[in-house]
Amino acid sequence: MEDSQIIELYLQRNSDAIWRTEGKYGAYCMTIAERILHNREDSEECVNDTWLRAWNSIPPLIPDKLKMFLAKITRNIAINRLQAETAAKRGGGEQTLVLSELEECVAGSQNVEKEFEAKELDECVRRFVRELPEKEGNVFVRRYFFTESASEIAGRYNMTANHVMVVLSRVRKKLRARLIKEGFLDD
Repeated sequence: MEDSQIIELYLQRNSDAIWRTEGKYGAYCMTIAERILHNREDSEECVNDTWLRAWNSIPPLIPDKLKMFLAKITRNIAINRLQAETAAKRGGGEQTLVLSELEECVAGSQNVEKEFEAKELDECVRRFVRELPEKEGNVFVRRYFFTESASEIAGRYNMTANHVMVVLSRVRKKLRARLIKEGFLDD
């Protein structure tokens, strides 16, 4: 079933939308949740929460890309769950490592005014990633959105894990420079 047809089921408040969504994107969302939570049971609950949040969000929201809409919901739910529990207790660590790597780019941004500037910051990062060469952008998204390890990314793009980390370090430096230029960070 096409995404537009699934979205139409949501708009009609037809409960088949959930089953169609689960059938098409269940494994995809489960992979995202497991990469963050490292716990099958918690990941299953997270994915079930994703279906509920999608049901409650569509309408009024009408996503352009259902797959990415669901990925973002799943990722946010999983991160919230991880923050509610300790990463060490859950055997995680990749998400904590990912966040600490990005911290060097956004540390010191306490003067950012909550909601409005957070949206502007989000859009700035999106523009930045779209402007990167394709491979660098893909590596960045795989690491910081999908929380893949350096070795997983290396295997996907025929690189060494060390090269992936070098690419990520350079991209983070570029991102930091962009955020300073755009006024989100102080020099």
